[in-house]
Amino acid sequence: METVLSGLRAAAESTRLRLLALCARGDLTVSDLVRILGISQPRVSRHLKVMCEAGLLERFREGAWVFYRLAPLGVGAGVARSIVGLLPEEDKDLVLDRTRLAAIQEERAARAAEYFRANADQWDDLRELHGADGPVEEALVNLFIGRGMGDVLDLGTGTGRVLELLSPHADRCVGIDQSREMLSVARVNLEREDIRNAHVRQGDMYALPFSGGAFDGIVIHQVLHFAEYPGAVVSEAARVLRPGGRLAIVDLAPHEREELREQHNHRRLGFPGGEISGWCANAGLQVQDILDLPGPALTVRLWVADRPSEPISTKASNKTSERVAIAPRTQTIDQGSSQL
Repeated sequence: METVLSGLRAAAESTRLRLLALCARGDLTVSDLVRILGISQPRVSRHLKVMCEAGLLERFREGAWVFYRLAPLGVGAGVARSIVGLLPEEDKDLVLDRTRLAAIQEERAARAAEYFRANADQWDDLRELHGADGPVEEALVNLFIGRGMGDVLDLGTGTGRVLELLSPHADRCVGIDQSREMLSVARVNLEREDIRNAHVRQGDMYALPFSGGAFDGIVIHQVLHFAEYPGAVVSEAARVLRPGGRLAIVDLAPHEREELREQHNHRRLGFPGGEISGWCANAGLQVQDILDLPGPALTVRLWVADRPSEPISTKASNKTSERVAIAPRTQTIDQGSSQL
């Protein structure tokens, strides 16, 4: 009861209501909010501080920048969303705020477009290597549909494409990436699609900023071949996966394209099925399937691993690790037909 009252008191002011409405539309900095509201930075910061302390907003740092958004979890999050839902869309101040926010979002989109223009050759080369996007994306979505997805994590989210794919099937999606440039691109893409249940934040895939068992589903999409210690990434992902949750890893099967080390900074030239399966088993996960989708140049491989609802005994885990490392079951899927 006290948390609800605290949240209501913290929001009971016209400027704070406008801030709540804006933060419900995406990740915004103090500078963004100052530009939109036309009031001083200290005043905006003071309002934000009060609402963060009441649990209505979440504050997080990304390098030198600090972002604010509606709190994703907790009683305060529910209060914040209820308040935002009561605000009249036609209010003149809110209409003006949305117009100014749209201008800021257009600036972000222009910067993202310039970033892609500067790196177009790299993205086109990588897409060609990975084969057709459609069958891989369809296979990935099919791994999660029907599982009652709640909270989903995408490691190395890049442009946020996985968040776009899975957000219709989940309660909440979070994307983690080290690159502020890629996070800016992902935010533009989420804003363009008006996706409200997904957000991104900067983070280290070796030390995720989440407590154990925080997610029902986790995706690691074309990330591990860049990692110095891919087994450690799998172990950390398993730590934040809930009992009954699912981990999907999308990467490359072994290949001999040595130029990818120099041109695209690949640390590994693909992975044997048993290697990633072994890492999953050692982290307490049960490998369900390994799916191959051959492309024009390389084969994309999907590993599907679940965390049992009941812990696996140490002896059973060791046996599972040995079994999947030696003889994983691999299916090959024609990219023209990605039925699982």
